[in-house]
Amino acid sequence: MGQRSPLYLHPQQRDTLRQLSQSWLWRSEFPTWGLIVVIYGGWFATLFYWQTLGRMPATLLLIGFTAWYMSLQHELIHGHPTRIAWFNQLLGTLPLAVWYPYGLYRDSHLAHHNHDHLTVPVDDPESYYFTAETWATFTPWQRKLIHARNTFPGRLMLAPLLDIAQTLAGAYRAFRYLERRSMAMWLIHGALLVPLFALMEMVGFSALYFVVAVSYPALALTKVRSFLEHQAADDPHARSVINEASLVWRVLFLNLNYHVVHHDLPGVPWYGLRAIYLRDKAQYQQRNQHFVVRGYGEWLRRFWAKAVDVTVHPGVKQHD
Repeated sequence: MGQRSPLYLHPQQRDTLRQLSQSWLWRSEFPTWGLIVVIYGGWFATLFYWQTLGRMPATLLLIGFTAWYMSLQHELIHGHPTRIAWFNQLLGTLPLAVWYPYGLYRDSHLAHHNHDHLTVPVDDPESYYFTAETWATFTPWQRKLIHARNTFPGRLMLAPLLDIAQTLAGAYRAFRYLERRSMAMWLIHGALLVPLFALMEMVGFSALYFVVAVSYPALALTKVRSFLEHQAADDPHARSVINEASLVWRVLFLNLNYHVVHHDLPGVPWYGLRAIYLRDKAQYQQRNQHFVVRGYGEWLRRFWAKAVDVTVHPGVKQHD
């Protein structure tokens, strides 16, 4: 069912999980199979018929499908729709989003799920925090750039660029120091990008235009979800947010807005997260110390110009 035992489950929550996991819908993984068909079918259909749709409608659709595909890749990493890791990887390796090899994302993300190290810089590869030593080395303009990135608009516009630069730097290091595993991932990724870009050019949809006008905005769209998704706190449960987002965002992000539930139960399929949260809402809000927001619009209103304080990690006390 999952990749590890939950941190703690109230008996009522355990009963909820058992009841849901026994349903045919849950066990069949039919929603995830359907999602795979819709995302792949929609992405390629939009590409092939973009001239009929028009450039702008096709661009917007491709942005949506590409961001959705990144959410699907996350689901594949966590053991869905099959228990066969290599088969799930096969379903998510095609670089529709361009920037990241699936294998690198998988390794990084699974390391992120060590709940004791969640948000801790260096230990958590997805942390936005820095150690005090690293922060002390930054120049004033670098600190201003980080503060700009930590506003809501900055997270959408600057964070993808910084992530891409960091990823490409990692690729350079991999080849410079002959890190064979990473090199293999990048070579496979590049080998798949060549025919994908060739296909775009064949149907008259510029690959360069796709990178600039589709892939980058799609990556920016995923930053809506990850904005203040985690905060530094002593209790691991209080480090992950509950975002009571609207239906459109829930579908696009596959219910990862219920992030504390996902970190508690990373093996639960996307269509089970909301059900578990709603049945045990009070317990989850209590357990994550009411780190709850009423949708992504709340982050937009609060941090349109003000930067969220995600700079030097304050340190956390380790819990047994």
